[in-house]
Amino acid sequence: MSISDCEILELPKISDVRGNLTFIEGKNHIPFDIKRVYYLYDVPGGAERGGHAHKALHQLIVAMSGSFDVVLDDGHGKKRIHLNRSYQGLYVCPMIWRELDNFSSGSVCMVLASNFYDESDYYRDYDQFLEAISKKI
Repeated sequence: MSISDCEILELPKISDVRGNLTFIEGKNHIPFDIKRVYYLYDVPGGAERGGHAHKALHQLIVAMSGSFDVVLDDGHGKKRIHLNRSYQGLYVCPMIWRELDNFSSGSVCMVLASNFYDESDYYRDYDQFLEAISKKI
């Protein structure tokens, strides 16, 4: 997998004078079934989140409110993506190191995941991640 496999997905947006509605269906709007949802909020100014990669997990990252940046790293290149629209999601495939930073005040980051939490699916050490990448080439 590479950062070129990670992309912004446009989600359905139903506009109405009463407000907008966006919905997400697994295997329809995103390329995986949704097994877990979590969200980050009240992130202090200057703080970073993420700092890991997943061996097999697929994710969709959405800025539900406010904005933040996601830095993607496949061991060969890096890409910074600014998220600030609740009708767009960043698809992140397995074996991509991710870091989230530059959170605006009051931002909320929602993540849809393809599987339940499993600590053994994580690379939390960047050097171990790079070593795993080099073995797959």
